[in-house]
Amino acid sequence: MYSTHVSSSFISIHFPPSISKNGKHTKIHRSKLHTSTPKMSLNQNPNTTSTANLINTVTKLLWGQSLPPQLLISTVRSSWSATWQLMMSQLAPSDPSGSYTRPASQFRLYESNSPPNNLHLYVGLPCPWAHRTLMVRALKGLETSIPVSIASPGIDGSWEFRVWPDPAKEKIVPGLDIANGCKTLREVYNLRRGGYSGRSTVPMLWDVEKKEVLCNESYDIIEFFNSGLNGIAGNPELNLSPPALKEEIRKWNDIIYPKVNNGVYRCGFAQSQEAYNKAAEVLFRTLEMLEDHLGGSRYLCRDVLTLADVCLFTTLIRFDLVYNVLFKCTKRKLIEFTNLHGYLRDIYQIPKVAETCNMGQIMEGYYKILFPLNPGGINPIMPSGCEDEVLSKPHNRDSLSLDSKVVQHSVS
Repeated sequence: MYSTHVSSSFISIHFPPSISKNGKHTKIHRSKLHTSTPKMSLNQNPNTTSTANLINTVTKLLWGQSLPPQLLISTVRSSWSATWQLMMSQLAPSDPSGSYTRPASQFRLYESNSPPNNLHLYVGLPCPWAHRTLMVRALKGLETSIPVSIASPGIDGSWEFRVWPDPAKEKIVPGLDIANGCKTLREVYNLRRGGYSGRSTVPMLWDVEKKEVLCNESYDIIEFFNSGLNGIAGNPELNLSPPALKEEIRKWNDIIYPKVNNGVYRCGFAQSQEAYNKAAEVLFRTLEMLEDHLGGSRYLCRDVLTLADVCLFTTLIRFDLVYNVLFKCTKRKLIEFTNLHGYLRDIYQIPKVAETCNMGQIMEGYYKILFPLNPGGINPIMPSGCEDEVLSKPHNRDSLSLDSKVVQHSVS
């Protein structure tokens, strides 16, 4: 996902002694408006209601039931547009055309003959990149060996640790930092020797003994979980990247990452119409290609579940939930793709996978926190196609397997 540090700003509204209305001057007594300058905060606080009431009062005094003057509307619109561009430049860096450019991960994991013995995983549930690591951790049976701390996005977009209610009990939820006791993920990053001033992103694999960031690149982590920890894995026989399929997996990832995983973000974070049009066209052309391919193949690499499927799944599970609406990926819903939605249900029903998918937390993390994309912070009703009852319906994709014995998704 991402970590933003756009501070909440205040919008001050100054009222002159008299304001022109229809060629006349309307006197506004300061005793009615109070003497202080009203402020509107992006954060929820006790002043929010009184500020809203003040604005409503002034609006009725000036314009009654009519719309504000055209000049005021255009001024506010221009101001919001400039503010939006500023926030988006921090949230989602773009190239000169307005196309989103994802920053590279700073901490990479390279092959080692002696991996650390005491590791801790940091994730955030809304993030599809972090979701990859939770999935492979579960499929490989690493839950006991690799403890996890689950952060939640704060009001400023950074990751923080706080207790969330868990009424369902069957889903993982955000909580405290059980490795370092920090309040925010930025504090964890700063524990490393020499500190840290970069982006504090999830997923992040932490070396507990050295107090060091081992890796914050999701694909490095899932490769490591798949093949580097078989000595402590509960399901070591599962191989999501068999040697015979490595080249094929690489080719699929070269398509999926830029055009689907990052493609939805290039739609949602586009800062020009041209950038959006191009991103949307590439995204849906790729989804249509995948729909055709999956009409004759159970998984991307025929009968074998691989890391490429994991990477595609964590974007697809969020598609109708958030990307279709919030990121303007509106041409078609995923549920309208027969094969892709069946493929999604197939993987969702693999033991332990559904438990890594907390739909409520995913929606909370996008609709409530991405202020530039959803200023009102209103969380919509979950689409019916994303509910567990629908995702648990029979998929019948096992009929596409040439030999069910080689389908690698048995989990102990």
